[in-house]
Amino acid sequence: MQVTEINAQGLKREFQVHLAAQELEERLTTELSGMKDKVQLKGFRPGKVPVAHLRKVYGRSVMAEVVQNAVNEANRKIVTDNGLKLALEPQVEFPTDQAEVEKALDAKGDLAFKVALEVMPSFELADLSDVSLTKQVAKPSDTEVDEALERMAGQGRPFADREEGAEAQTGDRATIDFVGRIDGEEFQGGKGEGIDLELGSGSFIPGFEEQLVGAKVGDKRVVKATFPAEYGAEQLAGKDAEFDVTVTKIQAPGEAKVDDEFAKTMGMESLEKLREAVSEAIGRDYETASRRRLKKDLLDALDAKYAFELPPSLVAQEFAAVWAQVEQDLKTRGKTFADEDTTEEKAQAEYRKIAERRVRLGLVLAQVGESADIKVSDDEVNQALIARVRQFPGQEQQVWDFYRKNAQALAELRAPLFEEKVVDHVLGQVKLVEEPVSKEALFADDDDDDTTGDKPADEAGAKVESKTEPKAD
Repeated sequence: MQVTEINAQGLKREFQVHLAAQELEERLTTELSGMKDKVQLKGFRPGKVPVAHLRKVYGRSVMAEVVQNAVNEANRKIVTDNGLKLALEPQVEFPTDQAEVEKALDAKGDLAFKVALEVMPSFELADLSDVSLTKQVAKPSDTEVDEALERMAGQGRPFADREEGAEAQTGDRATIDFVGRIDGEEFQGGKGEGIDLELGSGSFIPGFEEQLVGAKVGDKRVVKATFPAEYGAEQLAGKDAEFDVTVTKIQAPGEAKVDDEFAKTMGMESLEKLREAVSEAIGRDYETASRRRLKKDLLDALDAKYAFELPPSLVAQEFAAVWAQVEQDLKTRGKTFADEDTTEEKAQAEYRKIAERRVRLGLVLAQVGESADIKVSDDEVNQALIARVRQFPGQEQQVWDFYRKNAQALAELRAPLFEEKVVDHVLGQVKLVEEPVSKEALFADDDDDDTTGDKPADEAGAKVESKTEPKAD
């Protein structure tokens, strides 16, 4: 086998692989000889089938394996001899001349094919000693804890039937039967009986609950409402609907007491202990938000530190995934690029930059992790899998089996674990200052908060998985 590099341009490499007819013949003969003791053919004793006969029966299929093995061998040789780190799987191009291929498959002619590669960029890790970041820190106030406790108590408060003829008020619980129609036709999921609805809770689509305020038991009302444009069921999103509603019961809320007895119903020994638990839970939410903002700032700082050529195929692959989400989002919301005050061309340019940023940061995080020998243990992956399984009550075994039988799915669990470890490692290399802020400041609207443009890299560094929605960085 002769392997010759015929093109090297940027991160792209191309090699010509040549196998002489004699070598193809030798490889084929070796494979067929190895079959003698394994194949049983009518009229021949075990191990006594002539190679020539085996060739006549199995020659083409075995030669196909010979060629595939040669391709695999060539790929390994190219990577090993040249010390390459691949961005994607090699692309193999065989001759287009069918007669030439046929001769090679019969070992009567040479076989030549091309292998096209994209390699990972080579870059030095940047010095981060001059990077200074601020971590916003917020602590839950007594008022916030009180409000949370009131909400918790409100969810479990008792309800009692209102007196006969009483009108439903905001905060009451109405029991209703309903049938929904769009353009006069009933739709799937639009029918219910004996449904409890707390008026003012926002449980149903906007405008529905308000039209039941003032209703009495036995009343029949036609409620008109519009499904939100971003509604989960695409066939209902943005549609106007009418509901024939019958009110069968109206109940008024009782007093929601926040005391030791309430705490015990929540599994805590006292109200003081419950307050501590609620405060800690809110604090964890604040820490999550703080971490998200800090991580975005860190990734922005990293992005400013690096500028290197990106594997075109990785960028194209990432852009395709991002753009598919953009188009799906527009379709779901019933919007066009003009509605978003842009054009498709401008939007593509913007999201291509996002794709490039994500790939770049993914490669940086991967190299940082590799350099620092950061690993994710099997036990950590198992813990993540258990947490994932718990999100699907009643389907635990199916979810567990899915991940255990799907290496790609497991890799997607491992990737964010690896990313967080790498982020922690990088944070240890920068100057970090904590700044106390209010809850409002911590959760202030920021178009970038939900999309950091980051991509957790896996341990191999050759693949980067996105976990953020494709909005503008």
